[in-house]
Amino acid sequence: MGLPPGLKKIGPALFELGVEFRAGMRVPVRIVASEKLLEEMDDQVFVQAANVAMLPGIVDASYCMPDAHWGYGFPIGGVAAMDVRSGVISPGGIGFDINCGMRLVRSDLTWSEVEPRLHELVDALAERVPAGVGRPGFVSVSRDEFRDVLREGAVWAVRHGYGISDDLARTEARGCFASAGPECVSECAIERGFRQLGTLGSGNHYLEIQVARSEGIYDAELAKTFGFDRPEQVAVMFHCGSRGFGHQVATDYLQTFLRAMPKKFGLPVIDRELACAPFSSQEGQNYFAAMCCAANMSFANRQVILHRIREVFCDVFGRTAEELGIRNVYDVAHNTAKIEKHKVGGVERTLLVHRKGATRAFPPGHPELPPEYRATGQPVIIGGSMETGSYLLAGVPSGAATFFSTAHGSGRTMSRTRARKLVRGEELKARMAAHGILVRAASLRGLAEEAGFAYKSVDEVAEAAECAGISRRVVHLLPVGNVKG
Repeated sequence: MGLPPGLKKIGPALFELGVEFRAGMRVPVRIVASEKLLEEMDDQVFVQAANVAMLPGIVDASYCMPDAHWGYGFPIGGVAAMDVRSGVISPGGIGFDINCGMRLVRSDLTWSEVEPRLHELVDALAERVPAGVGRPGFVSVSRDEFRDVLREGAVWAVRHGYGISDDLARTEARGCFASAGPECVSECAIERGFRQLGTLGSGNHYLEIQVARSEGIYDAELAKTFGFDRPEQVAVMFHCGSRGFGHQVATDYLQTFLRAMPKKFGLPVIDRELACAPFSSQEGQNYFAAMCCAANMSFANRQVILHRIREVFCDVFGRTAEELGIRNVYDVAHNTAKIEKHKVGGVERTLLVHRKGATRAFPPGHPELPPEYRATGQPVIIGGSMETGSYLLAGVPSGAATFFSTAHGSGRTMSRTRARKLVRGEELKARMAAHGILVRAASLRGLAEEAGFAYKSVDEVAEAAECAGISRRVVHLLPVGNVKG
């Protein structure tokens, strides 16, 4: 594996491939990374990012975040902003697991209080939050009720008693993308999704009990604002998305776009995985409405899981959620396309920002942030592997360079197949237990796929994001208990 010719360093932790790299590129490729992370990226990252740079209406650059690796169409960790009038929308720039995202929950509990009850907690969470392939959720809704979920997102969950209004204030877009249109969703997608509300899923999805050690606090004042105000504080982080519903939405519209591209829109097929449609077209608008439905399903999914986490902690400790200080810190989406206003060349423009395996990171003062975070910038969650920990960061003004986007996780360095060849699930589970991390997994085969060595260093990813000025570190959270699909 070698770096592409013509790659230039243009700033701290920032590299560029000019439009001469491949014929047809409309804008350059810019990669946020350290030298080490750059060398770990597979060749297809550069090829895919260059393909993205050829899409009609792309603005400024095709970006890759520090965790970038090969994906479907876009690299995972890819960011591209399209002009809403001349640009396209691409399911490959959003992903199959639409609004796969992270939620971080703080508590007043400390490690000394939780350690004696850790087995009980992890067992109860594994029992009461369905994980793994094909398991139905614990929230039962009809197909028509599910359409209400698609319209309202996390608002539906709170309205039905699965949470409190403060949860919505601390969720991106208050847990609801307003452009959702259930009429643009296929019956097949509804059938795949309506039983999955309240499920963690499989793959790299997890629910993790974490501890904020004193040495992991990078900014004590900012950490306190985000809710981390005591030594050895315990938190819960979880990662999940729109499940089979989002996958079906993406599948349906990829097929629609592939048929329409050459005949109706006269668009060249650069890569079948980059199937797209003009955002202003009926097909583009229909997909956007369906994608918003999947994003809302995911927000609702994480909201009801938070409700179940509260129930488990209350049962184990015999206290109310208020007494335990269990509070949503933030819920942030990956895998979306959003209409946002950004300055490009000093001029404010309305853009459709694709974030595929990338996190929104709005700066202090941004009007979309809740009042308690208006002065600090948006909380940003970068999930690491289940062996290494995760980071809470904050958005910064200089993040404007990447349309206020940053990394979303560690990023894989090898395939799941390769990881399974290097370690057995039973062996990994025992190794993690020896290091003080208790694991409950729906599949030991799936556990092996998520071994820490299969991922980049989350420390290096977070450091590169800070060095490049797209977010800054606040708290490092270490895993002590993990529920895996």
